[in-house]
Amino acid sequence: MRAQSSYDYAIVRVVPRVERGEFVNAGVILFCRTRRFLGARIALDAGRLAAIAPKIDITDVARHLAVIPLVCAGGAGAGPIGALALAERFHWLVAPRSAMIQTSPVHSGLCDEPAAALNELLDAFVRLVS
Repeated sequence: MRAQSSYDYAIVRVVPRVERGEFVNAGVILFCRTRRFLGARIALDAGRLAAIAPKIDITDVARHLAVIPLVCAGGAGAGPIGALALAERFHWLVAPRSAMIQTSPVHSGLCDEPAAALNELLDAFVRLVS
């Protein structure tokens, strides 16, 4: 049996009006150095977002969120950032910014399988599955 690996993760948030500080969790980014894993899952709840920002363009927000998994995957489809190493892409994604799409502070955990941990975090913090 393989030993557990440590990972770092951040919650992706949509903050419609930065000055108000209200947000809706929309995804998770997870980086596991020892397993060479960087992944993101997005699950935007359009109804929750519309409740705090009725005039927001959900399609536009979803289009911007869709770039995050592309950056995690790397390669030409992610633009110049896609050429960076896994750790550099993770740190670029989670860098603090004052924009509509932000991330939480970085947290850490242990897992047997990073992809499964990513799904569990998505359920716990975005989909709110018990």
